[in-house]
Amino acid sequence: MDIRDEVVLLAKRAKEASARLAVTTAEERNGALAAMAAALREHASEIVEANGGDMDAARAAGTSEALLDRLMLDEARVGAMADALDELRELPDPLGVVSLESTLYNGIRLRRVSVPLGVVAMVYEARPNVTADAAGVCVKSGNACVLRGGSLAARSNEAIADILAAAAVGAGLPEGSICAITTTDRAATDVLMELHGLVDVLIPRGGAGLIRHCVEHAKVPVIETGTGNCHVYVHASADPAMARDIIMNAKCRRLGVCNAAETLLVDAAAAPSVLPPILGELLEAGITVHGDEMVCALARQAGLPVADGADEASPAVVPGGEADWETEYLGPHLAVRVVEGPDEAIAHVNRYGTKHSEAIVATDEAVIDTFLAAVDAAAVYANASTAFTDGGQFGLGAEIGISTQKIHARGPFAADALTSYKYVLRGDGQVRA
Repeated sequence: MDIRDEVVLLAKRAKEASARLAVTTAEERNGALAAMAAALREHASEIVEANGGDMDAARAAGTSEALLDRLMLDEARVGAMADALDELRELPDPLGVVSLESTLYNGIRLRRVSVPLGVVAMVYEARPNVTADAAGVCVKSGNACVLRGGSLAARSNEAIADILAAAAVGAGLPEGSICAITTTDRAATDVLMELHGLVDVLIPRGGAGLIRHCVEHAKVPVIETGTGNCHVYVHASADPAMARDIIMNAKCRRLGVCNAAETLLVDAAAAPSVLPPILGELLEAGITVHGDEMVCALARQAGLPVADGADEASPAVVPGGEADWETEYLGPHLAVRVVEGPDEAIAHVNRYGTKHSEAIVATDEAVIDTFLAAVDAAAVYANASTAFTDGGQFGLGAEIGISTQKIHARGPFAADALTSYKYVLRGDGQVRA
């Protein structure tokens, strides 16, 4: 069987399963989620062992530490995956929700009711926890899923998908509810995104190249999850200690996540007093700072190391510019720029940001309100770290992705975003003249 035939067969199985999933009860789907969570805990050692093979291969290939962190699973992380499925189980049923109800002029009773999308295809890269999150969100919302993980996590993804699929079937869901493409041949992704009529929506989750490829070549609808060139803007009214805490958390908590801060903007009026301590703390944390002329000058005045170019073995402040404002580093680098007030900061964010997560640190409520209203992003924060746009922090349960588009789903999205609706009409023999 060639790759195309293999992928088409999986998609057909998922399509058949989706028809049966659409009429399952909330109790049946929640029971499957409970079984899936229990199976992850029971087989945690097997998953960690499979992940060890992926980690060894990734290290041998010279994979960056940020990607290795995304890839790595231990028993605690497997437990967190299971916990996320349990949290999903406790959420309200996204199906059967009536969003509109009326009686028409002719006496027909109309209701608009939420229903599953059908078959959800997920294409993702180095985070094997996405396998569990995607499968769980699809089960909760009555969708079948076809999962296509990256080659870096191939062993981990296959182990997790097999365990979850067996648990779901054992709990009464149809065969094909959770399908995984196990080949590492990239051609499988291109086949999957062409299956109009079998796949109802495609969700890419990964780097800019993967997302762009899917958006440009897919023949099925795409929910675009985005890269994260995220900013923290420190206004002149900001509390310096709060600003330092927020930028250190937003940048350093996890370097390789899409909601990590990649650019720090600081008002010129506050920069001489606020910026040097932040720069020093960033350098101590191993972060190379790519700064504009003012940033480099303030670093020299504070006795901090300033160099002509980046050297990750010896973090310093180095000259930054246009390329740095555009970069999602996903590593130990941060662009820093001094701006002349909120208008320039907002303009910078809207030009270089990727519409993901943006934050302001300030005490001036008028400035905060202006920033929150004017910045074009899926999540905007006042006096809080961008680190919260990930990992179930919005109370949505396990998330299937973070959308940077504006149609259908935006920001962290979960089960309710994988539903559509249909109009259900009940009459008493009405006919139209």
